[in-house]
Amino acid sequence: MSALYLLRQHLRETRKQQARALQLEARARHMRFHPTPTEAALWQELRASQLGVRFKRQVVIGNAIVDFLAPSRSLVIEVDGDAYHAQRAAADARREQKLERAGYTVLRFSASDVQYQLHNVVRLIRGQLG
Repeated sequence: MSALYLLRQHLRETRKQQARALQLEARARHMRFHPTPTEAALWQELRASQLGVRFKRQVVIGNAIVDFLAPSRSLVIEVDGDAYHAQRAAADARREQKLERAGYTVLRFSASDVQYQLHNVVRLIRGQLG
C-alpha cells in the first residue's frame, strides 16, 4: 500500500469520526431540550449546584450520550426507561464498562425509581458525592 493510499484512508476515517461526533452533539442538544419527565424531575434536583457539585445534562462522552455528568467528580448518572432499558441491557452494560475504564463512576436508576422515590435517588447521589 502506498503512503498516499494510507493517508486518504486515514482522512476518510477522520471525517467519519468528525461527522459522528457532530451527530452525537446534535442529538444531545435535542435531548437537552426534550427531556423525559423523569429526567426533567431529576434535573430539578441536580441543577444549579444544589448538591454542591455542578452537573451537566445530556453530555457526549466518547461515542455515548450520558444523561447527567458531574465533571469534577467523574460521576455519570443514567435514568433508564423501563421498557427501553430491558431491550438495551447488554449494550448499556458494555457502555457502562467503557465509561468505568475511562475513569467514570456510573449510577443507574430506573425511571420508576426517579418518578416514585426521587428523594431516595437524590439521597443516593448525595452519598456518592460524599
